[in-house]
Amino acid sequence: MSKRIKKAVFPVAGMGTRFLPATKAMPKEMLPVVDKPLIQYAVEEAIAAGIEEFIFVTGRGKTAIEDHFDRSAELEAILTERGKEEALSKALEMIPENGRVTYTRQGNPLGLGHAVLCAKSLVGDEPFVVLLADDLIQSKVPCMKQMVDSYGRTGGNMVAVMDVPREEVHRYGVLEIEGTNGRLVSACGMVEKPKPEEAPSTLSAIGRYILDPGIFEVLENIPRGAGNEIQLTDALAAMIGKVPFYGYNFEGRRFDCGNKIGFLKATMSFALAREDMRDDVRKLIHEFAEGEAAE
Repeated sequence: MSKRIKKAVFPVAGMGTRFLPATKAMPKEMLPVVDKPLIQYAVEEAIAAGIEEFIFVTGRGKTAIEDHFDRSAELEAILTERGKEEALSKALEMIPENGRVTYTRQGNPLGLGHAVLCAKSLVGDEPFVVLLADDLIQSKVPCMKQMVDSYGRTGGNMVAVMDVPREEVHRYGVLEIEGTNGRLVSACGMVEKPKPEEAPSTLSAIGRYILDPGIFEVLENIPRGAGNEIQLTDALAAMIGKVPFYGYNFEGRRFDCGNKIGFLKATMSFALAREDMRDDVRKLIHEFAEGEAAE
């Protein structure tokens, strides 16, 4: 049996340049899908998986994230005075207990591996999870809970994976598959952003990881990879043979909210999943479709 996982790392130092000018003064992780920011979805997913401590690796201009997960005496007083109990409950329910949230800075934008390495002193010598808010997953059972439940039987390193069209593998870390057991995939290799004709498979890693603490020593010594950055996938590949390495083919639908079309798809899908919005959204879609046809 593996150790119980209690800590989650959220790399949130990215600049969000693909969403300029919206992200000029607002962190991309605070962009709302319907009425909830991306980072809150990620934190709630971690909580559902049993996570108790939340580590944010931030950068310049990210204080809005800290404010979001903190108390606001003025807002609480106004909502209380106006009798807006439901709104007050929503404002308070996403705030973790005191001492459960920590922040550290990633001074240089040297990639995901470097961002994870920045959390070393806060994680310590225990397995932990990493969630990327850009990857929003809609599922009956939260993706990270699926992974943690499976991890209890495997240990080692684990990444969430999905099949992608071969022409898109150059955007991902791609697994070399050794065997499969249900949703669990045993991997004997991993390649970061391969050319389509050189990819060992089309099974690609997305932004959910369960990591053995040994990853920190590897990240400290591994040379820079694609994009002249410290790549997390390179470190994972270097650990194969030393600790078990699995992909988890999760149940659910993943939206790449790092690009505008993916973000729009996520907004529509999450709105359609809500009973208080579904009928109005369907009507709106129908109206737009009629308008396009008329043109």
